[in-house]
Amino acid sequence: MRTSRSILGTAAAAAALAVTGALMSAPPSTAAAPPSTTAGPSRAAAAPSTAAATAEVSPHPAQTIDNIGASGAWWVNDLKNFDPRVRARVARLLFSERGLDLSAYRYNIGGGGTGVTYAPRAPEDFRGDDGTYDWSRDEAGRTFLEYAAEYGVEDLIGFVNSAPAGWKTNGKSCGGHLEAGHERDFARYIADVTDHFAKQGIRLDYISPFNEPTNSFDSCGQEGMLVDVGQRDDIVRALGAEQRARKQRTGIIADESTSTVKFHDEVPRWISQPDTARYVDKLAHHTYDNPSDGDRARVLETAKSAGRASWSTEICCFGKGGTGWAQEYDPTIDGGLSLSRIVHKDFATAHDSAFHWWVALSEMIGTDPYAKNDQGWNDGLIYYDPDYAENGNQTLYFTKRYYALGQYSRFVKPGAVLHNVTGAPPGVEVSAYDRKGTWVVVVNNHNTTDTALNLHLNSKTPVRATKAVRTSATEDWASVARPSVSGGTVSATLPARSITTYVLDQRGGPGSSALTGAWQGEQSGKCLPADVSGASIATCTGGAEQSWSYDARGALKGAGGYLTATASGLATSPGFTGAAGQRWLLNANGQIVSEASGKCLDVSGEATADGSRVILHSCTGGANQAWFRR
Repeated sequence: MRTSRSILGTAAAAAALAVTGALMSAPPSTAAAPPSTTAGPSRAAAAPSTAAATAEVSPHPAQTIDNIGASGAWWVNDLKNFDPRVRARVARLLFSERGLDLSAYRYNIGGGGTGVTYAPRAPEDFRGDDGTYDWSRDEAGRTFLEYAAEYGVEDLIGFVNSAPAGWKTNGKSCGGHLEAGHERDFARYIADVTDHFAKQGIRLDYISPFNEPTNSFDSCGQEGMLVDVGQRDDIVRALGAEQRARKQRTGIIADESTSTVKFHDEVPRWISQPDTARYVDKLAHHTYDNPSDGDRARVLETAKSAGRASWSTEICCFGKGGTGWAQEYDPTIDGGLSLSRIVHKDFATAHDSAFHWWVALSEMIGTDPYAKNDQGWNDGLIYYDPDYAENGNQTLYFTKRYYALGQYSRFVKPGAVLHNVTGAPPGVEVSAYDRKGTWVVVVNNHNTTDTALNLHLNSKTPVRATKAVRTSATEDWASVARPSVSGGTVSATLPARSITTYVLDQRGGPGSSALTGAWQGEQSGKCLPADVSGASIATCTGGAEQSWSYDARGALKGAGGYLTATASGLATSPGFTGAAGQRWLLNANGQIVSEASGKCLDVSGEATADGSRVILHSCTGGANQAWFRR
């Protein structure tokens, strides 16, 4: 909530106001940015700065990235009171090539704010009590939706926190349910909004008809609406049928589960209802449960069972040295690295096709815009003074999270294909994206010392480094020295506590060679025989009978043939058919995942003896599901 006191003293606020106009056209890396900060406490063991083992880019592509974005909820209702030049600058910071260059923007279709006690979180709706429309409403939200369209943001997404209050069981825009029988009314309303914007030249590419459906938000600090599992398919079918009747080309994403645990439990229950799945374009989940690698990997299993790609559509508000929910305002590289770790894991472990941060801007700055404090929240990327109306301060305050997200959003564009990276040094996370012959590699160094990285691209054609951009405690999207490249291997020294993006051109087009070697279980210490007709582990010998080849098709081939997931278990097949049961993903954490089911290769019962069974099992993140190439 708003504080009753300005975050700045009177003199400081006046000084900030005096320079606001001068900062309008300044680049984001210098305008009202926090002063240089020192790296915070390490959350990973310090890695040595000596030469590292070579990490490998998987020759097999995983998922295609759809977009990277953020939400326009709430803050727009404050910024409608700002100088138009500040609003225009915010649009540049979010949507332009010099800013974040977001490829997705989430527009909040308001529920009218009835009963909501905090004005910025009470967006207007367009429907009057008599059923007529007033399209002049929600000027604040429409302004930034129009900006996003003008800048060519690839995916514009309308999302709903609450249906109009008149259709709610409690008559409010917070708490309560959508009253049974009003599903078609609600669907027609959303379709009317979609049609209206289309006539204005703004096409909503996707609609999310409910958000965090297990949270009622009945405290009324913001809009919200309960949608029980049994009603979700009714709303999806009603909206899908209405869209088809109008020939709208707007996809539906659902169900915006608060956590991955709820996503795994609830999505299969509603999407399996008759005539529902055909209306769903993407599955959406939030990650407020701070999911483990096991929970994240199960996102792919849930998505595979439904036959739809998954999106990570909301996260914020972590802190206190981790990625779990905690009250803190942190503008430093610590917060930036935490955000970058979440993006990395959502792409490389959950295999989500999109990542959306919660609010792009926030006023929850606490007591100091330049330093960590326990009164604010890490919900925004850019901040503004909560008391702007009283003191006139319209300065924008940047966090390292803004720059961290840009290390992805400015380079990893729609259509880029993720290739997982295995064998990275301790404390380092690497993901690689192929953009039609151009590689984008994003590297997080969580260590408190400089760390050497050697990364083999498995390329059959020459590779040339063209760009390197870094965010650290003292750098914001700084152009830095390009890495050396020799024989398809990229070599660089990563500064402590930094995020670096490398862009590499691949002359002659993409090509990749196979990875070969034995696969040793972390927990058992035993190897996977290359003839797994018995599906068991054995003492590692270093011989050809335990050697596997992993290629660009995702095939694992051993002496006995191709590793194949069948209805009755694991087997080897003499030929490769291209079926999903013969394709595997190698996750950075050692998980070997079946593309058919999203399940992990698992040593049953965490056994260690020779002959212990290897099976497919839901991913848990356990050491008996971690395999490393020898």
